[in-house]
Amino acid sequence: MPKSIVVNPQDVRKPEILKIKDIPVNQYKSDIKKELSRYGKDKLIRIWYDMATIREFETMLNTFKTQGAWQGIEYNHKGPAHLSMGQEASAVGQCVNLTTDDYIFGSHRSHGEILAKCYSAVWQLDEKKLEAIMKDFLGGETLGATEKIPYHGIKDLAENFVLYGTLAEIFARKAGFNRGLGGSMHAFFTPFGSMPNNAIVGGSADIAAGSALYKRINRKPGIVIANIGDASMGCGPVWEAMMLSAMDQYHTLWPQEAGGAPPILFNFFDNFYGMGGQTSGETMGYGVMARVGAGVNPDNMHAERVDGYNPLAVAEAISRKKELLLAGKGPVLLDTLTYRISGHSPSDASSYRSPEEIKLWQDADAIASYGNYLVENKIAGQNELDALGAKLKEKLLAVVKLAVNDEVSPRLGGAFIESVMFSNGKVEKLEDREPELSQPLAENPRVKALAGKARYGFDPDGKPVSKNKAFQYRDALFEALAHRFAIDPTMAAWGEENRDWGGAFAVYRGLTELLPYHRLFNSPISEGAIVGAGVGYALSGGRAVVELMYCDFMGRAGDEIFNQASKWQSMSAGLLKMPLTIRVSVGNKYGAQHSQDWSALTAHIPGLKAYFPATPYDAKGMLNLALRGTDPVIFFESQLLYDMSEQFEKGGVPETYYEVPEGEPVIRKPGTDLTIATLGATLYKATEAAKKLEAAYGLSVELIDLRFINPLHYDPIVESVKKTGKILLASDAAERGSFLHTVASNIQTFAFDYLDAPVAVVGSRNWITPAAEMEQLYFPQVDWIIDAVHERILPLPGHTPVTVQTTLDLQRRNRQGV
Repeated sequence: MPKSIVVNPQDVRKPEILKIKDIPVNQYKSDIKKELSRYGKDKLIRIWYDMATIREFETMLNTFKTQGAWQGIEYNHKGPAHLSMGQEASAVGQCVNLTTDDYIFGSHRSHGEILAKCYSAVWQLDEKKLEAIMKDFLGGETLGATEKIPYHGIKDLAENFVLYGTLAEIFARKAGFNRGLGGSMHAFFTPFGSMPNNAIVGGSADIAAGSALYKRINRKPGIVIANIGDASMGCGPVWEAMMLSAMDQYHTLWPQEAGGAPPILFNFFDNFYGMGGQTSGETMGYGVMARVGAGVNPDNMHAERVDGYNPLAVAEAISRKKELLLAGKGPVLLDTLTYRISGHSPSDASSYRSPEEIKLWQDADAIASYGNYLVENKIAGQNELDALGAKLKEKLLAVVKLAVNDEVSPRLGGAFIESVMFSNGKVEKLEDREPELSQPLAENPRVKALAGKARYGFDPDGKPVSKNKAFQYRDALFEALAHRFAIDPTMAAWGEENRDWGGAFAVYRGLTELLPYHRLFNSPISEGAIVGAGVGYALSGGRAVVELMYCDFMGRAGDEIFNQASKWQSMSAGLLKMPLTIRVSVGNKYGAQHSQDWSALTAHIPGLKAYFPATPYDAKGMLNLALRGTDPVIFFESQLLYDMSEQFEKGGVPETYYEVPEGEPVIRKPGTDLTIATLGATLYKATEAAKKLEAAYGLSVELIDLRFINPLHYDPIVESVKKTGKILLASDAAERGSFLHTVASNIQTFAFDYLDAPVAVVGSRNWITPAAEMEQLYFPQVDWIIDAVHERILPLPGHTPVTVQTTLDLQRRNRQGV
């Protein structure tokens, strides 16, 4: 039975006054004895060294960008360099008490975060482990270049490795951490817990939330930190990520052994600016940013402002928050006060800030202040710090010489980029352990009920099987999902209304009984976070299935689909995998904002696979394919088809496991005179049209179901056109910009010599989708297809069109923009 939480009106209507807990602001008190006891002398000095390294590294980048040379080395760095000079204490302090099991997801201003996290790992790991990581990474290519620099021991070599791997990445070199495909804003190194950094402001928030879900659901060690700026507080996905991370169900509905809330810390590097906008006093109204935690949950998200100009204050705060997170008491919001003395980028003259303000912060410089603190407390002498500064400059000079050398550090070619757009993996399960199920799959009520269903839509006499006796499209999807849930222990699914009542379209009915809460759960109405969390979950090592209830809601999750899910495999040079399936229902009858087919959008975005099954057989076989793969798949499902039985495969939908060959269209009916190819539910209108064309006009129609958007194999389509000489394409997507126009263009390229008529495309009107009562005016109908054949491909003897499908009318519509 579903677990219900009663909302009692007597409780919620009673008068009371909410009292907000106190939010600490800059409460750290320096105590050198405690600090020395906790960290030791060497580590306290090392913190200064790491900060100074980051400052020198970014000074070098800035000099190259503004002057074209540094230390006598000329180099034209064409790419971006968003600098964090001034923020070094925040980055280094954050990593002092983190391990390699703790993940950091950053922003476009992340050079310091990468170096700090990786240097922290170098401190912690023993030499054998360090050496093994460096040798294994990219087949030792990055290490091979790094070894050209003189070094003293493995730790010193590892520092060079980190500096070179990061700089080579920024300079788009093949031996960079992501082979130059991530660049300045996306560099990362997962073996040390430095996770993907994001060029989109606030873009890491919901991805990090998904990574934290992965850790919690799969009982993995460590916490996850989303490093985002104060200006990202204006970004919807950031709020969505916080809401997803703060759901009460982690404590009220999930099994106690799951461990509580996902271990995520939203760390806002609060430097008071978002590009040229001043968050303090201009674009935000919170005063102290930590205040916003009070709006998320009764714990204020354990929000706190910490002095990010003191690395030890940051380190102590992170340590305390980590304890809370590991205990399942998150999420946490940290307002880390800092400042960038550099512009947003080297081209930014900081005209929006007064010179007086910048000087005030320069005078309070964290590196100088912390160095003075060490000297005053006799932890280090000034000569020692100066010597360390000279050492790191010498080290960086050697690294730069390698990174700008085209022979030592070459770049990739296009063939490699093409090779990492998809991973094309096939994995039964992403972790070798028993999946957590609430019951054996064979005992599931829906599994038992489906055993008695007719798996072909017609009885032996050719009569349609009644809907309540027929195995339906939604049942096919259920079987594929249940199969993979019972095999892959990492697989988890979430979205709006997924649990308890079977989802909006009854696909998930039965999974409530099969799965514990942490493997199938309802999310907030937060489409960005739904998909973004799926991205983070998948790239962290799990399999995620997320649902968008309507195709129209892809707009809400646009960045997560088009900039995140689609790009991380290729931007990581294939180091990351993205086993993410995004189920998207294509609607009808609910009007203009719930009834659109946006499949063309996914066709246009590199890095996405897109499937669109139109039959129960394909629904199961193609979802099986998606759920064993390692690529992001947008899986379209027409709401018109959820109760459809299998009409084409006479053997019916197999009870056993099978997959549909990826990218292969299928011939639903052979013919010799005309090819009609469809995508989605229009298959059934086209089937009816084909019957009428044959009965009334003797036209033998070959009917092809494309099934796939990307990848798509054109050979079967071209072979059909070679035979028939004519083709019409139809789908329910709005005609203008439809994916079918890409198909039409390719057919004319591949089979021009065999065409006896122009390729015709029939789609929905370029209007808003009207009310259900008027949908016959909007979606392609049987008569539209027949009339389009008559007007644009082949005159039909004695045919009188009942709709207007002429080329002149197409021109009229385009002229008017409709």
